[in-house]
Amino acid sequence: MTIDAVRNYLKNFNLDSQIREFSQSSATVELAAQALHCEPERIAKTLSFKLPQKVILIVCAGDVKIDNHKYKNFFQAKAKMLSADEIEKYTRHKIGGVCPFALPEDNEIDVFLDMSLLRFATVFPACGSSNSAIELTPQLLFEISHAQDWIDVCIPY
Repeated sequence: MTIDAVRNYLKNFNLDSQIREFSQSSATVELAAQALHCEPERIAKTLSFKLPQKVILIVCAGDVKIDNHKYKNFFQAKAKMLSADEIEKYTRHKIGGVCPFALPEDNEIDVFLDMSLLRFATVFPACGSSNSAIELTPQLLFEISHAQDWIDVCIPY
């Protein structure tokens, strides 16, 4: 999937015109923060994991990482991130543009949002390419990503 698929997906919410595209890369938290002129912690990074029965995405603040103990307690499984090839296979997004939007319907992927995002009035998830983002409130991100739940599985770096 590309930014065009995300644009079409966000059109359903009248948000497609709010996608920001940059001439430089926004593929990492640091690069996205530079491109957006914001604090790195406001970047909503999307991490992908494989559970025994499915793939999940966890969207969290840019200044946190997965806490293996919290993750295992919540999901009853060890945190196992997808490889680069698996990420594209399951999400149709490439690393640097992975987001919880326009996910393929044939791959049942559950989206979860980490509570680390709730500190901010707005956050910036990617939009399917390594040089795009959109500014959303955490609640709107929850709604349009069809997230399953708010979870607490991260800790600060």
